[in-house]
Amino acid sequence: MSANVLDISALSKPRFDWTADEAGSIYRAPFNDLLFTAQSVHRQHHQANAVQKSQLLSIKTGGCAEDCGYCSQSAFHQTGLKASKLMPVDDVLDAARKAKAGGATRFCMGAAWRSLKDRDVEVVCEMISGVKSEGLETCVTLGMLEENQAKRLKSAGLDYYNHNLDTSREYYDSVITTRTYDDRLETLGLVREAGINICCGGIIGMGESEDDRIGLLVELATLSPHPESVPINHLVAVEGTPLGHAKPLDGFDFVRAIATARLMMPQSVVRLSAGREGMSRELQALCFLAGANSIFVGEELLTTPNPDMELDGALFSDLGLEPMVAPSAPSERAAE
Repeated sequence: MSANVLDISALSKPRFDWTADEAGSIYRAPFNDLLFTAQSVHRQHHQANAVQKSQLLSIKTGGCAEDCGYCSQSAFHQTGLKASKLMPVDDVLDAARKAKAGGATRFCMGAAWRSLKDRDVEVVCEMISGVKSEGLETCVTLGMLEENQAKRLKSAGLDYYNHNLDTSREYYDSVITTRTYDDRLETLGLVREAGINICCGGIIGMGESEDDRIGLLVELATLSPHPESVPINHLVAVEGTPLGHAKPLDGFDFVRAIATARLMMPQSVVRLSAGREGMSRELQALCFLAGANSIFVGEELLTTPNPDMELDGALFSDLGLEPMVAPSAPSERAAE
């Protein structure tokens, strides 16, 4: 990289050998310079004003055996959430049709499991195949996987598997103790080997340091290839969880994380994910300027609130944004 850490020509092509010092120099650059560079690089790989709409459905809620400190669905936390059984396939497909009618092009299904059990594989695969037949991209998040399970999900037509790293390796144990960082990386490896696109990001605002935010982005940007989707979530503090009273994150710090993700992973779809309900329109606009080009629509994200679809429609109209028809694969973008 050039001595100028925001050299657009040097940041336009993906690289996988990032250091924490390099990432930190980008993250801490003057705010206006950071956003200008992020938007400039964004336009080289993505449509300037196109934003993908995805919808997320909890197909199995609560009772999770993980102790993630942010999660209302953990069996370790007293949040008042009642555990449910896996949804019937027909109900999932009805929800997918409604999501498509509302403008979503990707339908994501999440189950509160530590890991996918073999007994549930075929039902989940039926959901994936059914959603795929509706003309939607498919994504699931089901916890840790085994090799044969990843291959079966691929054969059912799964497009994306979501499995977040959540935070830096150094801060991880402060948030989760029931599985390791390497457990997560192992599942990501199995997903990649099965030929499934990866959706992997993290959560900002869990009490982590600036260095931890940078460390998360380095972990993501040194995966080769980069995750096709990179969700950057803003913590939604839930009463009854260990992070229920976390100090609110400064909005500029969140935007910096979005912009740095865009510059370190220029071809990835950067997803402005959880936490939009608590963001102003202006803060969301800055996130789009910083290179975010995907959001979740619908009333809620698993168990946390999400902006009303009418409000999102008004925001898109006011900003001149348009729904993305479908994100192209990195290889297709490179050929454009």
